[in-house]
Amino acid sequence: MRADGGVPGKRWPEDDVRLRPVFSSLLGFTAVAVLLTVSPGPDFAVVLRTSLGSGRRSALCAALGIAAGCFVWGLAGAAGLTAMLSASQAAYDALRVAGALYLMWLGFQALRSARRASKAARGAEAGGTEAGVPVPEAGPADRQSPLQAFRTGLLTNVLNPKVGVVYMSLLPQFIPHDAPVVATTLLLVAVHAVLGLVWLGGIALAVHRARAFFQRPRVRRRMDQATGGVLLALGAAVGVETAR
Repeated sequence: MRADGGVPGKRWPEDDVRLRPVFSSLLGFTAVAVLLTVSPGPDFAVVLRTSLGSGRRSALCAALGIAAGCFVWGLAGAAGLTAMLSASQAAYDALRVAGALYLMWLGFQALRSARRASKAARGAEAGGTEAGVPVPEAGPADRQSPLQAFRTGLLTNVLNPKVGVVYMSLLPQFIPHDAPVVATTLLLVAVHAVLGLVWLGGIALAVHRARAFFQRPRVRRRMDQATGGVLLALGAAVGVETAR
């Protein structure tokens, strides 16, 4: 007991009143972030392809890189850089073109891997050679190390200005009045990043558990072709939209 008869910690109700808007904002943003997270996009294709070609560890690192990209855009938004990017059409378009080219490059790599695997399979059926020329060994031609996979995930997110625009338009709606802007922004971004890690990490683990199926040469080639086609299509769509 205190000398005035009060009970230590009696300010809890006041703290509850102050924190209630923050908790409400977190719950509301979490619901929206779940929908953003599970929506198909480049992140999904990158993690899926990395899991198929480079294994569970690299796929998880790619997911970490994507989450790190969320924090890059969150900090940029808190610093006002995304507002400047939105105000400058030239800068926005330049970043979108860079992102489109990067996605198309990733798609090209996936399709090239599928082509090499197909050529290796034909060569194996022909006795390991084709027209006297050794055929490339079957399997991933360009496995990514965990660090390379992290970089791929990071660039996939950072070179997508739509993430910054979404954060700029969405996050302020969930920052309560009188709440610290930078700290609350990073908290909301952390929620989105954790959801992304859970979702993309789950994909990586699911593919790993079913690796016996996905590592079949024919299945592997089809998956590389599918993910490569998706990445190429996404990059082309961004490029066409930017050119309009």
